[in-house]
Amino acid sequence: MTEAPPALRHTPLHAAHQALGARLVPFAGYEMPVQYSSIIEEHRTVRSAVGLFDLSHMGEVQLSGPEALAFVRYAVISDPGALEPGQAQYSMLCADDGGIIDDLIVYRTDDGYLIVCNASNHDVVLAHLDALRSRGDFDATIEDRSDRTALIAPQGPRAEELLRPLTDLDLGSVGYYRSLRGPVAGVDCLVARTGYTGEDGFELFCDARRATGLWDALLAAGAPLGIRPCGLGSRDTLRLEAGMPLYGNELDRSVNPYEANLGRVVKLEKGEFVGRAALASVQQTGPRRKLVGLVMRENAIARHGYPVLVEGEEAGVVTSGTASPTLDERIAMAYVPAGSATPGEEVEVVVRDRPYRAEQVKLPFYKRPRA
Repeated sequence: MTEAPPALRHTPLHAAHQALGARLVPFAGYEMPVQYSSIIEEHRTVRSAVGLFDLSHMGEVQLSGPEALAFVRYAVISDPGALEPGQAQYSMLCADDGGIIDDLIVYRTDDGYLIVCNASNHDVVLAHLDALRSRGDFDATIEDRSDRTALIAPQGPRAEELLRPLTDLDLGSVGYYRSLRGPVAGVDCLVARTGYTGEDGFELFCDARRATGLWDALLAAGAPLGIRPCGLGSRDTLRLEAGMPLYGNELDRSVNPYEANLGRVVKLEKGEFVGRAALASVQQTGPRRKLVGLVMRENAIARHGYPVLVEGEEAGVVTSGTASPTLDERIAMAYVPAGSATPGEEVEVVVRDRPYRAEQVKLPFYKRPRA
């Protein structure tokens, strides 16, 4: 008999999504809202006002103990040793060959370092960290806090305006990739100014048992601001406009950070870490391929997996593509040979067995207006 697939998991906000009429789909082992009303409406709400995302499926792993810093510096490619309390870094776990195991955010907290990883890689990340701790014999504790942590993200230009009456925290002092701990709507939170939309916004980590109360309070307070609950559909189009990579699309074990234009994250000078030798070699010789932005110059949408032709020959592949609600353009990201990665140069994307012209452009496609 065929074994039944494992049951989908639910975030602490599952009942709230059902009550709001969300369209729920399987994602990374969870049943998650892909949209509530319209992906385009939710996308435009984040660009113009504030949208509210449930990200409680993400993994939260706390590293603590006497050698927590030495351990995390060895495990990731950035240098968490440069973090002050309340600061965060975008980083990655890489394999010995430089391939990306996961991209993540490292927060320096009062009790060590909090790693926030992708839901799809949660188990892999835990197993990898456990193996590395044994390899280096580090005196550090790995604590999986994922199931008891909820993560709610108000994103958009009115996000600070939304939170201001709900907290006594000095939100103006919380810079990009910084955080403070304190109550929001009476719920103790780690309030981080991070996000994945290309807009200003916050990510609120709280006890999973308090998530529904916080979610409801944010929706009520945001009603005069035009808030909308937003699903994974708009999160994907928003991050694509902002040129932000998605694990499983732009990033995977076959890709190294230099190919993905993320060489700035690699801190070779910090000393030994997993993948250092392989990444030092790529830095020296240059990557074989590069991630580029594409704008379609003919009437077609490039999608994940579509072939890219350079001078008529298949040479790359589309990693993500959509019709941009903000820019009114058909945009995509793709890997092409490094020697062919030149903004302004044209390539072709094969859509339904026919090649369509596309122009390479510098990423990101969209940058938010600065005050």
